[in-house]
Amino acid sequence: MPRPRELKITLKPVQLILCVALGLWLGAVAIALSLWLAGRLLPEAVQPLGQVLSPPATVPIAPLTQSDPQRQMFEQYQATLRKQELQQAREQAESSVHNLSNPNCQFWLQQNRTAPTERSRALVLELCN
Repeated sequence: MPRPRELKITLKPVQLILCVALGLWLGAVAIALSLWLAGRLLPEAVQPLGQVLSPPATVPIAPLTQSDPQRQMFEQYQATLRKQELQQAREQAESSVHNLSNPNCQFWLQQNRTAPTERSRALVLELCN
């Protein structure tokens, strides 16, 4: 049966050091060329540092009118938040054993289901905790 061949590795420190140095140098050159090329191809994407760090110009804000679409979106957002808050309070109140024995909480939960108002929402949040 033939004997397995042995692989003999000889360590040449000078050659190893030169190869590592050459690899580091080539890596640095590749990074520098990549950055230079990206800067040349995408000049609008790279803003000068002065523009990035300068504070934005202040523009006076006109008062919002009723027909302003941003105002309508904000009001819709607030209405959605109120609905979500009410739904969470109702779910918490209905699932809590403590609130089942609380007649005030049950009364205001029912009021809020049938005729929701700001007052009923506030009382549900206050009494049904």
